[in-house]
Amino acid sequence: MEYFLNHLINGFCQGAVYALMAIGYSVVVGVVGMVTFTHGEVIMIGSFAAFYIFQMCGNNIFLGIVSSFFASWILGIIVYKVCYENFFTAPRHISLLCTIGFSMLVKNLAQIIFGPNQKPMLDVIEPRFFKIGTVQISQVQLLIMGTVVILAALLSFLFTRTKFGIKLKAVSQDKTASYMMGINVKRIAMLGNCLGCGLGGIAGLLSSIYYQMLQATMGGSMGMKAFSSSVLGGLTDVRFSALGGICIGIIENFGIMISSASFRDIFAFGFLIIVLIIKPTGFVTKHGVKV
Repeated sequence: MEYFLNHLINGFCQGAVYALMAIGYSVVVGVVGMVTFTHGEVIMIGSFAAFYIFQMCGNNIFLGIVSSFFASWILGIIVYKVCYENFFTAPRHISLLCTIGFSMLVKNLAQIIFGPNQKPMLDVIEPRFFKIGTVQISQVQLLIMGTVVILAALLSFLFTRTKFGIKLKAVSQDKTASYMMGINVKRIAMLGNCLGCGLGGIAGLLSSIYYQMLQATMGGSMGMKAFSSSVLGGLTDVRFSALGGICIGIIENFGIMISSASFRDIFAFGFLIIVLIIKPTGFVTKHGVKV
């Protein structure tokens, strides 16, 4: 039972990281209205930004979170200008192909600039453990889950209590009607894209802290986990996308419990396929639910 509970805690922790990636992805897709394949590289850039801040300023987790957010935010501006801004009225596959090409460009540039090898991210958080009954929880796990909960709460507040958040929701639901109501649709779409990218960057930092490493090619698997989690949530529903991320994290860890870590992705994507066969819309109960 203790073994099971520890794997469940690990699953929740990993799932929280996937959930934050998926939330960022859903915000991007919901507001911009186009599927993206740059999210993995956005996650990777956020992780490297925090890594170099830690190198220069010491292991200040707050500075790491801020730097990863803004580095990915800036990349989000570039992605929007290159891949989306001029293609709102073009066929959808044009922007999709553009994001694929941009993703490959960023990945190869990162390998040239940062090097192809793994880099250690050790002792960012003091390795302390807490016992609750027979369950052991690390300080790193508490940090990750706490950060994701706080960010999710702030995002919920943004969407429901601020003018900017209401504009984001309006643009995600109907761009034409938003334009007719006087909303600068392109500006809000760009800011929404940047917000989603920033959340992805923080998720990249948390993932690197959890696994204690980062790499220029890490975006591939992370981007697919974010995409898979969002698909389970109907691509644009933030709540169900987060639930999809948590479910994938738990399924992965239960798969590791009965087999080995090398089969992690088999269980994650197998779960995705089974859910979509049974319910093609994923966890959402109706079409058209947006950010």
